[in-house]
Amino acid sequence: MAFDADILLDRRRLKKSIFRWRVLAAVAVVIAIIIAFKHSGAGDVVWGEAGPRIVEVNIEGVITEDPYLLDALEQVEEDRDVVGVIVHINSPGGTMVGGEVLFESLRRIGETRPIVAEMGTVAASGGYMTAIAADHIVARRGTVTGSIGVIFQSMNFTGTLEKLGVEPLTVKSGPLKAVPNPFEPIDDVARTAMDSLISDMFSVFVDMVAERRGMDSDTVRRLADGRVYTGQQAVANGLIDEIGGRREALRWLQEEKGVAPDLAVVPLEIDYPEDSFMEAFFEGNIGKMLSSEGLNLDGLLTVWQPE
Repeated sequence: MAFDADILLDRRRLKKSIFRWRVLAAVAVVIAIIIAFKHSGAGDVVWGEAGPRIVEVNIEGVITEDPYLLDALEQVEEDRDVVGVIVHINSPGGTMVGGEVLFESLRRIGETRPIVAEMGTVAASGGYMTAIAADHIVARRGTVTGSIGVIFQSMNFTGTLEKLGVEPLTVKSGPLKAVPNPFEPIDDVARTAMDSLISDMFSVFVDMVAERRGMDSDTVRRLADGRVYTGQQAVANGLIDEIGGRREALRWLQEEKGVAPDLAVVPLEIDYPEDSFMEAFFEGNIGKMLSSEGLNLDGLLTVWQPE
């Protein structure tokens, strides 16, 4: 009898163990289905939840080329349930190309939906370039904006190297290859070539502002000497439309563009891989803290860098 009791007890334990494993397997299947649905983009809807809504695009920190952000914006462009877009900007700018592609992506959305830009603490240089992609711009009185311009930075170590008795050797195919070079002085020909780059991209920036803000190029060039403006000064100079924040942005969408007042504002979800998410976090959040100490960015920059 004791032997039969032991067998019965073992069977009960086995049944409990099998039941637990079945529960765990069911949970794993459900999780896998959720993950697969999240990444499938089913229904061509940005968040897998149908219905009219306003999308909030949050631009924080240094602006560079971000393919994951651009992919998310392309989904917004294709999603007809998105009836309006709010772009919140808190950025000193970044690379010229980063600002340019972001501007163009937002303008493609703006061809069919109204966009309003809401400036935070800083929306300067490339941050302002992002804002002018919107149809209406609001900012706080103390917002730092403007800084319309392009820079190209390098260093010259030749004096230090001479003091150390070090003579750098550079062999190159032409006099303007790898110019500016921190290990050789820049001559007039090289400086003229660099000025040409800056002038060309500056004209692009000026033309973008003139077109989007309905201003003539001479007026924009007068304002585009690199200085920053407060929100109040920006309104007075026609660079933005009004003082305010989220309330004013929503009111403009509702009163001027007929967006229903009861629609939800849904944050844009960007599908970053884990490593790319951490990279974006450091570029956006840590990078902006370093912006006043000089940005480690390549190429032509449209960024506000206070000393």
